[in-house]
Amino acid sequence: MPEAEKQQSLPRIVSPQEWLAARREFLVREKEFTRARDALNAQRRELPMVAVEKDYVFEGPDGDVGLLDLFEGRRQLIVHHVMFDPSWDEGCSSCRFQIRDLGHLPHLHERGTSLALVSRAPYAKIQRYKERMGWSVPYFSSYGSHFNYDFHATLDESKQPLLINFRTKEEHEEAVGPWDVWGHELPAVSVFLNEGDTIYHTYSSFSRGLDILIFTLNYLDLTPLGRDGG
Repeated sequence: MPEAEKQQSLPRIVSPQEWLAARREFLVREKEFTRARDALNAQRRELPMVAVEKDYVFEGPDGDVGLLDLFEGRRQLIVHHVMFDPSWDEGCSSCRFQIRDLGHLPHLHERGTSLALVSRAPYAKIQRYKERMGWSVPYFSSYGSHFNYDFHATLDESKQPLLINFRTKEEHEEAVGPWDVWGHELPAVSVFLNEGDTIYHTYSSFSRGLDILIFTLNYLDLTPLGRDGG
């Protein structure tokens, strides 16, 4: 962007008194948003859950494991579906950006929650990719499994009827347009609860729903230049 255009997009310059008045006015809206977000989070926790009845198999550093193993003995599990098609040499750049932004996992562990990455690429590719990225977060392959299809992080009509951000193919095309313009792999997060001898699927989110998990973008949202930076 030319420097002149950048300058035009900057906030107007005011006196400290005017700034304080504007900030106080905006604080009212921020507090409304915070209360609305708290209410939404409470409603999310009250969503119903569904039992996971399939025995999914993943490959990791110690060989084949089941979904329960990804919990690492904890009660809750968050799975980040990393876009990594078996034919690709590495995961997608947007997922890579998000994984690099992950926080300190022991903070989740202290609250009985594990986080794992899952991709459809064969584990040999995942291992090389993970080592090159220098990541320590648990990362598993669902290659040959229906896991990504069943949780709609991979779209393939031959494997599972399409559900694109909780819309059928027809609903999506009517509301948004052609479903396949973004490709068949989606950025997604799925959440599971281990209760007794049963694993439950409690929540999933896709694409922009993952925005709030990226701390770099949320920090940039506080700045006058926003996500484009300086």
